[in-house]
Amino acid sequence: MMLTMRLVIIGGGILGTAHAFAAIGRGHEVVQLERETEARGATVRNFGLVWVSGRSAAELAITLRSRMLWEEIGGRVPGVGFRPAGSITLVRTEAELAVAEAAAAGPTAAERGFELLDPDRVRALNPALRGKFLAGLHCSNDAAVESRQAMPALRAHMEATGRYSFYAGAEARTVTGTAVIDDRGRRFEADLVLVCPGAAHTGLTRELVGDIPVRRVRLQMMQTAPLGESLTTAVADGDSFRYYPGFAGPELERLNREESQAFTAARHKMQLLCVQRLHGGLTIGDTHEYDEPFAFDVDEAPYEHLTAVAEELLGRKLPTVVRRWAGVYSQSIDPTAIVTRAQAADDVWVITGAGGRGMTLGPALGEETADLLNL
Repeated sequence: MMLTMRLVIIGGGILGTAHAFAAIGRGHEVVQLERETEARGATVRNFGLVWVSGRSAAELAITLRSRMLWEEIGGRVPGVGFRPAGSITLVRTEAELAVAEAAAAGPTAAERGFELLDPDRVRALNPALRGKFLAGLHCSNDAAVESRQAMPALRAHMEATGRYSFYAGAEARTVTGTAVIDDRGRRFEADLVLVCPGAAHTGLTRELVGDIPVRRVRLQMMQTAPLGESLTTAVADGDSFRYYPGFAGPELERLNREESQAFTAARHKMQLLCVQRLHGGLTIGDTHEYDEPFAFDVDEAPYEHLTAVAEELLGRKLPTVVRRWAGVYSQSIDPTAIVTRAQAADDVWVITGAGGRGMTLGPALGEETADLLNL
């Protein structure tokens, strides 16, 4: 018979919450600490996409598992806003089309739900796309959740079990054995401590495990007022092929060799991703910046580029942009690891570095850690 354990989880983002959800689901007790009143990092600054289409072949199994878990969670916790909307990557050049054709004919195309659509079929599936493009790579397995409401919804679900407590505005300062002491001097005893610090690689994280193989990545994004019509799938442009390992191959090499991105897109390492929120507005991004120190302000040129590309594909003006923001996420630089798990002591672990895959893979990574630690 499995003994009930008490976990203290430090960090209220997607990884911390997914690990709490997995532990609660196995009958354990969880105390979760978050230094802010609510998660404010990459967890709420992303698209909320559950992105199957571009994951590498090595990551495909865990990605599909996580997508299935999200659908199950969405059925039990409607507040997360799970939608099996799929995605369409729109291509505008012959070189991009060749990458899409290779993906649609590839050995994992069926598992990903790939189908290459001509413009008429694209518009039949997503009538809001009335702009200029040659074709669209449809991925029926892509999905979305509402990133800004998913964590509170998951916490409310866990609290209803009577085995979960959330402490907002509680910064963990020290871990002594398996006891966590916060900045108010409160002591939380545990059998197991999981530290999910997001992009906070210094402070307590460094004290526990030193320097670990992760880097920070900065992005810029924006959100519009309601579109006034339904965008029935998530949308990407051909530049997104460059940032997802699932599209690697000679066609992508040819694309990179033959077609240089526009100066702004290349400089900011950009792709267009666009998803409609439940309130009707569009979340649009994004950029990639790897060299620290990161700027404290945002650059207007990427927003102008993203607006122009989105309007070309939609064939209409975007609604007013109502929010712009930057965010930073933690990315493992170990090519063999999806996430970095560093053991600080027998029953103390630091887990971070999921990169842009955090929202997609969160439930499966929580489940995987639970299996690894025999929870």
